[in-house]
Amino acid sequence: MRDVVVVGAGPNGLTAAVELARRGMSVEIFEAKETVGGGARTEELTLPGFRHDTCSAVHPMGVGSPAFRAMPLDRYGLEWLHPELPLAHPFPDGSAAVLARSIGETAAYLGPRDAAAYRRLMKPFAGKWDTLSADFLKVPWDGLPRDPVTLARLGLPGLAPVSWLTRVFAEDKGRALLAGLAAHVVAPGSTPVTGAIALVFALAAHEVGWPLARGGSQGIADALTAYLRDLGGVVHTGVEVKRLDELPPARAYVFDTSPTAMARIAGLGRAFGHFRYGAAAFKVDYALEGPVPWTAAEARRAGSVHIGPGSGEIAAALRAASVEGRAPEAPFLVTSQPTLVDPGRAPEGKHVFWAYGHVPNGWDGDLTEAIERQVERFAPGFRDRVLARAVAGPAELARRNANYVGGDFTCGAFSGWQTVFRPRPAWNPYGTAHPAVFLCSSAAWPGPGVHGMSGHNAAKAVWRRLRAATR
Repeated sequence: MRDVVVVGAGPNGLTAAVELARRGMSVEIFEAKETVGGGARTEELTLPGFRHDTCSAVHPMGVGSPAFRAMPLDRYGLEWLHPELPLAHPFPDGSAAVLARSIGETAAYLGPRDAAAYRRLMKPFAGKWDTLSADFLKVPWDGLPRDPVTLARLGLPGLAPVSWLTRVFAEDKGRALLAGLAAHVVAPGSTPVTGAIALVFALAAHEVGWPLARGGSQGIADALTAYLRDLGGVVHTGVEVKRLDELPPARAYVFDTSPTAMARIAGLGRAFGHFRYGAAAFKVDYALEGPVPWTAAEARRAGSVHIGPGSGEIAAALRAASVEGRAPEAPFLVTSQPTLVDPGRAPEGKHVFWAYGHVPNGWDGDLTEAIERQVERFAPGFRDRVLARAVAGPAELARRNANYVGGDFTCGAFSGWQTVFRPRPAWNPYGTAHPAVFLCSSAAWPGPGVHGMSGHNAAKAVWRRLRAATR
């Protein structure tokens, strides 16, 4: 009899396993793929020697994660690499808004009319990442916050849609910068709580950075796995679990899967029949002859580049994919250029680059031309540097990671009650009707991102349940 069996070795499943193993429990993980990692895998998708992150590449929430920071992951090979600039957001005139490491530098890029507004927006949170992240990333009603005043100050503007929050700016550069940050949860800017998403991503840049893992995101999963094994945990790969009775007997079963997959495997029927999946991503990985020839100098120094020249265009692209059910003609793009800080991920002088836009869930079209047309608007000659590309629409993303149902890499729509109550309204969002079955994936609070906090929080719920059962 094991104490805990975990299904799925993504960052959350691995984090939950580590947290429980640290408490002296016997833990085994079963992963369907041949390698661990989930959304934090790195593979040669295009040409030999070009190492691409299959999903997530840049990790502000990873380097700032309370769960990861409490683990000695650096001893197991995890090294964070920080670009000179965390993020650039170029515009057609060759200028750019910049999310820099300091609030002051970021404000200066917004121009004299909006610099003071940005400083006022961010000043209440400066120097408070440790307490704010711990409070923001735990279940809101699970105990008292460590810094209730700062959390309340975040909540006042943060509960509003980002489209309301950006009214503090006189010009569109600031509005576009924050709209692009909020777009990481793939929801229209009119969605409540998107203001908090933008503020947290901006604060992360100023407090902990937007780094990449040396060698690729696989380094995060590999470090967690090595630490788990040192704690006595056992990891099985290449084992697809279809029914609960295929697993060894255990006191608890923890699923780093989609809610619907967990319900199917654990025999929970339609317990999560009302869970909604959101818009999908369409991602293209590139092997390049040289760096992306951005017109804006700032974009050549940034680890991430957002492409959406105005807040209106960003809003239209997100609305098309998530509300209107069509692919946008001018998609908003999130792009990453890892070899700026990690040249060893490509042959000497060559580069890897990825870009993704948003499309409806399950969309079966091809967004490649629209993506490259957008990149060319801000980097003329980009196509001439392409050696090879690996295209991943919703179906391919779901094949790479079964949690991405219909290509939804956020593992659940960021809308309605799911903005806060993930996967459903419940005092314990990780528990289920089965007393021994728990959910720890990014479908549960606090949601998407390689930060392990859904796994961390779920492990606490498991620990409490098992401890109560032994009393």
